[in-house]
Amino acid sequence: MKKKSVLFKVARVLGKSRGLLLCSVALAAVSVLLSLYVPILFGDAIDRLVDTGIEFGIILDFLIKAGIIAASAAAVQWVMGMINNRLTFDTVKRIREMAFEKIEHLPLKYIDGHAYGDLLSRVISDVDQFSEGLLMGFSQFFTGVMTIFTTLGFMLAISPRVAAVAALLTPLSIFVAKFVASNTHSLFKKQSEIRGEQTALIDETVGGAKVVAAYGYTGRSHDRFEKINRELETVTRKAIFYSSLVNPTTRFVNALVYAAVCLVGGMTVIGGGMTVGGLSAILSYATQYAKPFNEISGVIAELQNAIACAQRIFELIEEEPESDDSALPELPKIRGNVCAEDVCFSYDPEKPLIRNFNLSVKPGQRVAIVGPTGCGKTTLINLLMRFYDVGSGRITVESENIAEVKRSSLRRGYGMVLQDTWLKTGTIRDNIVMGKPDATEEEMIAAAKATHAHSFIKRLPNGYDTEVGEDGGSLSAGQKQLLCITRVMLSAPPMLILDEATSSIDTKTELRVQRAFEKLMKGKTSFIVAHRLSTVMNADVILVMRDGNVVEQGTHPELMKKGGFYAEIYNSQFAH
Repeated sequence: MKKKSVLFKVARVLGKSRGLLLCSVALAAVSVLLSLYVPILFGDAIDRLVDTGIEFGIILDFLIKAGIIAASAAAVQWVMGMINNRLTFDTVKRIREMAFEKIEHLPLKYIDGHAYGDLLSRVISDVDQFSEGLLMGFSQFFTGVMTIFTTLGFMLAISPRVAAVAALLTPLSIFVAKFVASNTHSLFKKQSEIRGEQTALIDETVGGAKVVAAYGYTGRSHDRFEKINRELETVTRKAIFYSSLVNPTTRFVNALVYAAVCLVGGMTVIGGGMTVGGLSAILSYATQYAKPFNEISGVIAELQNAIACAQRIFELIEEEPESDDSALPELPKIRGNVCAEDVCFSYDPEKPLIRNFNLSVKPGQRVAIVGPTGCGKTTLINLLMRFYDVGSGRITVESENIAEVKRSSLRRGYGMVLQDTWLKTGTIRDNIVMGKPDATEEEMIAAAKATHAHSFIKRLPNGYDTEVGEDGGSLSAGQKQLLCITRVMLSAPPMLILDEATSSIDTKTELRVQRAFEKLMKGKTSFIVAHRLSTVMNADVILVMRDGNVVEQGTHPELMKKGGFYAEIYNSQFAH
């Protein structure tokens, strides 16, 4: 994404607050005009004093006028600062909302293919960096540009000759700023990317702190962090070096401008082409003319960093979302008829996974999916839920191709309990009623009792109103899984997906939960992914998968009688 394209996108977002933007520009113009009117006052005062001698009444009159103008300029700048803050944070809020909304609509393929820490870095760190640069841009950049042109105008009015000298030397400052900008943008972009890698590593290490400690990975994790940190340090040093060149070189050029104005202005006064007061005013303008170049040069590094961060943010915002299905029809009432016809799928085109998969499930049937790790069991679940789209073939529910109906209507038909539990920050109650927000207290408690979660919930400090932190906080893995099962039990969908749903529960509780599942699955189409074959022996159909293919299919007795791959797996688990 090119820099001009990023600036255009930022301008488009800013355009939504055009009222505040116009107010900011207008107040900047008023502030500049008020500030630049003071040297004219002092120039007139000097000329009066040269003509009439020292008169304290004249001095006092000019000081009062200058004080009023300075106070007015300060008040305008304060209001402008408030507006700039509001404008910046409104823009940042809007961009964060756009980024978060995009994340919610991105295909699972994108989420799986990017480190969570990098996504967090874009939405949090990059947006913060962008806001700082944007605020400095509003506060100094626009005011500085206006000051340059307005000052030049005042100087032209006093002495075109002196103004021409200042204008002729100006391109030197512009050249320096352009040179630095061209070098710093790529460095700041690289800095943002490495910062995203660093955030991803920290998120990964903190999230898996127990595993890191248990397997003695701490040293290697630290080495990885050190490597990224050194890369970040190197790029940051280069970026700071180039950006730091601007201020001293610009100051040098501005000193040349001031010296040239002094020389030409003095010669003009001697030649009678300008008064002493005019020289005083024009020297003040020469200083004010040079000052914005110093301020702009100081803000260039921040602006380049902001643009680099904005580039990463807009790359996320403009990612291709899931295909729009708003015009597609809703899935009719789901009874549980599911069919897969010649389905092929692979995450990587070079590595086929599921090939020519066929399945026909009738309402109320229990379908168990078993097989070794990596054979495609969870992938099949992803396809049924349409988290991924099939490569070829089709999957139908109630004879409707799931690719031709709204995803939301399909997913409402499934209840899902995964091996990896997920709880959001909030109360126990919030997490249970997630799938059925209008559930009554009695319904919620009945669901919790059915899954044997009620007893441990009542022992918590505030029962169902106990707050839990990110991903369940201090709850045990088994307790978190019981809450996830309760969530499905309460929503009671027509189809169920149980992916190792009892893997974190003790044997005694598992037997109770299995009985609860028996009630829950009654009359519902259920897909059960399991490694422990004892949990699927009563399934109506067992699909045995190997290398992406269904190699055997049938009931437990039928498959045992065949003495094939299923029997081999079963015997390996139960042989003594």
